[in-house]
Amino acid sequence: GGREHSLIWKLSQSERVASVYAAPGNPGISAEPGVTNVPLNVEKHADVVAFCKEKGIDMVLVGPEIPLVAGLADDLEAAGIPTWGPKKDAAALEGSKSFMKDICRKYNIPTATYEKFTDPVAAKSFIKELGAPIVVKANGLAAGKGVVVAQTLEEAYAAVDDMMTSQIFGIAGSEVVVEEFLEGEEASFFALVDGEAVVPLISAQDHKYAYDGDVGPMTGGMGTYTPAPVFTDAIEKQVMDEIMHRTARAMASEGKPFRGTLFAGLMIKDGKAKLLEHNVRFGDPECQSLMARLDSDLGDAMLSAAERKLDKVSLSWSNSSAVTVVMAAKGYPGSYKKGTPIRGLEAASQSAKIFHAGTALDASGQLVANGGRVLNVTALGADVAEAQAKAYQAVKQVQWDDAYYRNDIAWRAIARMTKA
Repeated sequence: GGREHSLIWKLSQSERVASVYAAPGNPGISAEPGVTNVPLNVEKHADVVAFCKEKGIDMVLVGPEIPLVAGLADDLEAAGIPTWGPKKDAAALEGSKSFMKDICRKYNIPTATYEKFTDPVAAKSFIKELGAPIVVKANGLAAGKGVVVAQTLEEAYAAVDDMMTSQIFGIAGSEVVVEEFLEGEEASFFALVDGEAVVPLISAQDHKYAYDGDVGPMTGGMGTYTPAPVFTDAIEKQVMDEIMHRTARAMASEGKPFRGTLFAGLMIKDGKAKLLEHNVRFGDPECQSLMARLDSDLGDAMLSAAERKLDKVSLSWSNSSAVTVVMAAKGYPGSYKKGTPIRGLEAASQSAKIFHAGTALDASGQLVANGGRVLNVTALGADVAEAQAKAYQAVKQVQWDDAYYRNDIAWRAIARMTKA
């Protein structure tokens, strides 16, 4: 996807990286220098291990959460292949929302009041007690779509029925977490973690709602920008002390040491952050904006981290702002068409970097859409307004009739600038 394309784009620039294999990759990824797509089924761990041994792979960087929750890192490490990404028991921080919330409760990590349920009647009783607005979450993985922010009790009851009775997210909804609605402004923060060692990265802000003005259904993310002005130095210190370090120490105490990229989804109000969710990998599409601003050698950093030398890792970042606009297929996050042609990327690439998320080549070699989120258009600027202008300039040069995108990515930062 787009996250993996951005990581590979950065890895391919590294002095320490001779070649990169992407499984399964996409047309945009294979166009990067020194990169080869490999038609591996990452669900078949033995095949991935065999390929790594055959090619003499020095490090595996696992991009998405599903293989981590399924234990791919365990099997690679057991075969002696250095891997960046947590083992299965630590990946439960993302794989099970109830596990993550229980860790927060046990280790005093600031988060919303919650309860977890396997009985829909009990879940609805708690919803009635807490009142609306309220948040209902499918416990398992649901591609970023398993969260409903219900404005009324009826919406919350319907979410419970959808997840637990109709099972719209399959087994992921057999247990739900119901939590209080937190007001404030969201931000994303990232760190590299090895046991109790934590190296902070930088902040970003995602746009989860499908439509302009932050309305509509939840998505995997429609665009990001970095840095996030709401994430001040004081908040970074609080987040490092009360969330990132406490989580790392908690997982070590539980006998499930975390080793990989730890993502904290945050709600910030009155100068204090609370944890909405942990992810166990780089965010998508936050990663695309982060990689655009990263000045350091990613290959060197990842290899050092995978070799248990996190103390040697120090990353430097551009002072520029970055904005990423997601171009999705019309209908996303619901049903959408595949196979629609995309042209004009060469012209669009003059003002931005185009990361491929869901693309393919048809039988004639024409680039076509092959997913819900299809292209990620990332631009740098001296400030967020310039980065936003360059990103949308590129978006408008993409010739794709079936495209849908938000027109207001980074609106909060722009509003701050206008106000100032």
